[in-house]
Amino acid sequence: MTEAGQRGGAASDADSTRGVTARRIVLGTQLRRLREQAGMSRADAGYIIRASDSKVWRLELGRVAFKERDVADLLTAFGVTDDGERDAFLDMVRHANEPGWWRRYNDVTPGWFQDFVGLEESAARIQTFELQFVPGLLQIDSYARAIATRGRPDFTPPDTERRIGLRMRRQKILAGMNPPTLWAVMDESVLRRPIGGREVLRRQIEHLLEASALPNIILQIIPMHMSGYAAESAFTVLRFAEKELPDVVYVEHLSGALYLDSRQDIEQYSRAIDRLVVDAETPDRSRQMLAKILSEM
Repeated sequence: MTEAGQRGGAASDADSTRGVTARRIVLGTQLRRLREQAGMSRADAGYIIRASDSKVWRLELGRVAFKERDVADLLTAFGVTDDGERDAFLDMVRHANEPGWWRRYNDVTPGWFQDFVGLEESAARIQTFELQFVPGLLQIDSYARAIATRGRPDFTPPDTERRIGLRMRRQKILAGMNPPTLWAVMDESVLRRPIGGREVLRRQIEHLLEASALPNIILQIIPMHMSGYAAESAFTVLRFAEKELPDVVYVEHLSGALYLDSRQDIEQYSRAIDRLVVDAETPDRSRQMLAKILSEM
């Protein structure tokens, strides 16, 4: 995303599909609670909707789409007979099944990353730590292109433009009607690594300065002398406004990603974020660092 032009445009289709993943997870969580209150196993619930217990498990996690008929049958089995309550559940099913905009990019994104984009769209706060690259939500087009082509302009896979388009499209959540708070902590080495060359890096740092002035973006930089102590790899913590939703930690690796939501994992990564924030320069000092690096280029 480059500067003001691509930040412009208030409402977009991001606002209309925002929260689809969250609604699906909330619905799944509520169905799980009803099933447990009814004393039924997942296998029992699966039998009712002609599905396996693993399918019920995925439904309760919000990983797959719901069918109104299945939810209606489950509500009956769970003893939910009030018409108003049933209508509320079925209305939630219809909203939870709305296709997210990211489905347009099925051809260039693996399923595990589509899950992340949906969660990212639904989050109220996104806390991310990066050691190697500028966070995807803050990358400019030319920086993202350098990553996609592995720094070789002559190496351009056929899906390059689609991948870059997805990255730029994700950034629109930061300029919507109710944007999430993005709290990004970056290692100083990210700003010294000439991804795309000197000119691209200069424009990227200028963009970081502009973005960090927005009220919903907090940017902190960990200076070299404090690097490597609080965390050894990049990760993102997604927090949601809905009280029913647990925080989710996203850790990407070469062939996939981990989604962690156990209390123990959340506490461990929350402590890591707290240490990173303390080790990093304050937002004001971080802006000064960005300006200083620019002056040296």
